[in-house]
Amino acid sequence: MESRELASQEQLPRPTSQESPATTSKPTSPEANPLPIHPTPPSTTTTTTTNSHPSLHNLLLLSDSALPLGSFAYSSGLESFLAHHNLSGPKSHDATRLSAFETFLEQSLHNLASTSLPYLLTAWHSPSQLFDLDNDLDASTLCTVARRASINQGRALMGVWERAFASTCSNSSSTNTTTTTSTSASQSLHKFSLALKSPPPPNHPSSLPELVPPPTTTPPQAHFAPLFGTICAALSLSRHSTAYIFLLNHAKAVLSAAVRASILGPYQNQAILASGKLQNWIQKCIEGNEARSWEDARTEVPVMDLWMGRHELLYSRIFNS
Repeated sequence: MESRELASQEQLPRPTSQESPATTSKPTSPEANPLPIHPTPPSTTTTTTTNSHPSLHNLLLLSDSALPLGSFAYSSGLESFLAHHNLSGPKSHDATRLSAFETFLEQSLHNLASTSLPYLLTAWHSPSQLFDLDNDLDASTLCTVARRASINQGRALMGVWERAFASTCSNSSSTNTTTTTSTSASQSLHKFSLALKSPPPPNHPSSLPELVPPPTTTPPQAHFAPLFGTICAALSLSRHSTAYIFLLNHAKAVLSAAVRASILGPYQNQAILASGKLQNWIQKCIEGNEARSWEDARTEVPVMDLWMGRHELLYSRIFNS
């Protein structure tokens, strides 16, 4: 019996192993054969911070209402407009004042765009012409009040550049992240700042005898529009962003003056700022003047100069212009 059982076991087929050597090998410890580690996805916050362009940060800084330019002291002719139309008294209706103010705001934007936007965009595109643009704008601004306001705001903007933005541009140039236009704009601003601080030449007209010819060069005046365009070029802002933020800042200054003159409330102020109507006004102003050269700049709303010029004749006033 035992011999038969042994014979039958020998006749049974033995199981053949078809597994690969890797499968039949001895199991290794987890440390010797670790599981594949999936790479951690990159942090969204780190990527956004690294890829964000510094021009966006500079754009937000220039659009800040707290930028120390002294804009709160100027109404751009609004106070004179209200006084000459009898809209500043308590007897005027709110609807009438609001409608008149919107008309004034639209005309003020168009007038600023036609007179200053060509100088702004030329300074952005060719910062080396800053001295010529400043001199020409000073000669073509007939309204004394508007000229004084432009110079005061331009000098304040120059102070902001020297104390805040100049160091930022110098750090960017050291890391080779600036463009040729940005570098040229920074150099033009540096030369302009030195010329602005230098004393007048000894042959200045104020100290000349009558027979001595006037000097060939005049000291800069630092008008606001050319300086704003040059600073935006130095900060690597785009052409359209420069024009848009220039007009938007003007609209915010006029709206702020309207709130302090009790024409609007703070919520009405924000409603106009957020409205599509204001955006359309600004876009039309840019489209109508972006191709115009600075030699063709003109005043499209002459009555704005009259309102600003007669501001000093008001019996009582709370703004400088």
